[in-house]
Amino acid sequence: MSGEKDLQQLLKSMKPECNKGDYVFCKVETLENLNVDEIDMVFKEKEAITLILKKEIAEKLNLEYSIAMAWITLSVHSSLEAVGLTAAFSKALSDHGISCNVVAAFYHDHIFVNKKDAENAMEILNAFSN
Repeated sequence: MSGEKDLQQLLKSMKPECNKGDYVFCKVETLENLNVDEIDMVFKEKEAITLILKKEIAEKLNLEYSIAMAWITLSVHSSLEAVGLTAAFSKALSDHGISCNVVAAFYHDHIFVNKKDAENAMEILNAFSN
C-alpha cells in the first residue's frame, strides 16, 4: 500500500486524532540504558539523538524539555510522495498563530502543537473535512 497522493482527498479524509497525554522533545547522546518501549519516536541528528516521549517518562528519566505538546495524528494513510499536505495544514495552523512540529511516518503524518493550542488546532484541522 503506497498511500493517498491526491491533496484534496487527503484534506477531506485526514480525520485528526489527538493522542492522550503530554509529549516532549528531549535530546540524548546515546540510547544506552533507555527502555526503547517507553520512547514514542527517535531521530538521530549529527548533534544528538532526539526523543519524543510522554512528559512523565522524560521527568522519570530526568531529561530536560522546554514545552509540553499535544500529539495529533492524521489518520489518513498519506503517501510519502504526496505534495502539499504539510503545507496546507501548517499554513492553516500558522494563520491562527499555532506553531506545529511535523513528523511524517510511513502511514500517517503526526503534528505536535503546544498543549494550550490543542483544542483550537483540532478545530482547524477538522474544518478541512467539512
